[in-house]
Amino acid sequence: MKHLKLFATLCCAVLLFAGAKGNENGHEWVDLGLPSGTKWAACNVGATSPEEYGNYYAWGETEPKTIYDWSTYKWCNGSNTTLTKYNTDSDYGTVDDKTVLDPEDDAAAVNWGGEWRMPTDAEWTELRTNCTWTWTTLNGINGYEVKGTNDNSIFLPAAGYRVGDDLYYAGYYGRYWSSSLSTGSPYNAWYVYFYSGYVSRSNYYRCYGQSVRPVL
Repeated sequence: MKHLKLFATLCCAVLLFAGAKGNENGHEWVDLGLPSGTKWAACNVGATSPEEYGNYYAWGETEPKTIYDWSTYKWCNGSNTTLTKYNTDSDYGTVDDKTVLDPEDDAAAVNWGGEWRMPTDAEWTELRTNCTWTWTTLNGINGYEVKGTNDNSIFLPAAGYRVGDDLYYAGYYGRYWSSSLSTGSPYNAWYVYFYSGYVSRSNYYRCYGQSVRPVL
């Protein structure tokens, strides 16, 4: 009987571990035990390991580029008052009242395929409030270990961000896009940002280049 109980316990442990991670269209996901059931990717878009920075994307664009400003931004005519998509205020261009990225403008969905997409602002908030964030290093790279209530974790490297043709604060600061527009200032979109000892959310210019961490 004791051997049967031990076998059952081991089987349950194996099943639990097997359900902690998985693969979607060639990219690994991790179950952090979140209330919504959302699974988070193990790497940034453009990276092949958790500590790699990966690519930088303007909000609503699906390819990296060399210059990140309004003159090169896809969804405007050269300024933040001439928006052509994702706009809720006529003072800033053509109004379409779209507040979440369409799949064809989602860097995670386009580059990774399958069921991958960029997280919403609400999903980032869930990650911030339901997980333990610890500033650490992985293979020499600074960032946050984000551990769920089930002890599974992901690593978010402090990849910095791009403005114009420059990369700022790599190794010290992380900025990760959500798929959610800032409706009060539609030239901005919501993102999570962090540095050692601090994690929060904000919204800023859609034309800047930031990291993307996909979800399922």
